Amino acid sequence: MTPTPARPPRTIWIGFLLLFALLALSFATWFVQISRKFNLPVIGVVAPFTLTSQESQPVTLADFTNHVWLADIIFTRCAGPCPRLTQQMRQVQDLLPKDSGAKLVTLTTDPEFDTPAVLKKYGEHFGADFNRWTFLTGTKSEIAAVAANSLKLSAQPVKPEEQKDSADLFIHTTIFVIVDKHAQLRGFFETGGDGVDWTNAVLPKILKSVRQLENEP
Repeated sequence: MTPTPARPPRTIWIGFLLLFALLALSFATWFVQISRKFNLPVIGVVAPFTLTSQESQPVTLADFTNHVWLADIIFTRCAGPCPRLTQQMRQVQDLLPKDSGAKLVTLTTDPEFDTPAVLKKYGEHFGADFNRWTFLTGTKSEIAAVAANSLKLSAQPVKPEEQKDSADLFIHTTIFVIVDKHAQLRGFFETGGDGVDWTNAVLPKILKSVRQLENEP
């Protein structure tokens, strides 16, 4: 008669479970500590979207899965802060490591004028690498859903009677926002204004934040 294999004592199974729980708790604690240390808390979640790129191709949130991405909002007819914002995004592009998978995203707040062709010409003017940097347009409601609701990038049209010139069409935020590999909004970066040192403070912080989020699980 074949003897019945002995089962491991119950205490061993309990020990394994406790060890597993301890490891899981240690990992969670480490992750929270890392997030707090680098001051990149989860601010919100980016909702699914479908917009149109400068190549007239559909772009969805899924295209950025497993990528850290930096985003802003501009309009190509802008004579105010938009050229500065776009030049600053170009600086980020040029300083990202070649092996980085980070993406750059620029949305337009003027989709009726900023067609894919207009956005492509604008991007080319600023030396955009379209393999990394995507310019997005769509309907006003589609843009608003992504920009305002998910990315906290606000834009308001200027009333005709309050416009200073033909290019004074919108008032919009002049910040960059960063999104992690899991479509979670993780930070805001002021790009200009009183007391903002873009070159020595903000730009290095953006690059450091990208690295930190790329190294997260």
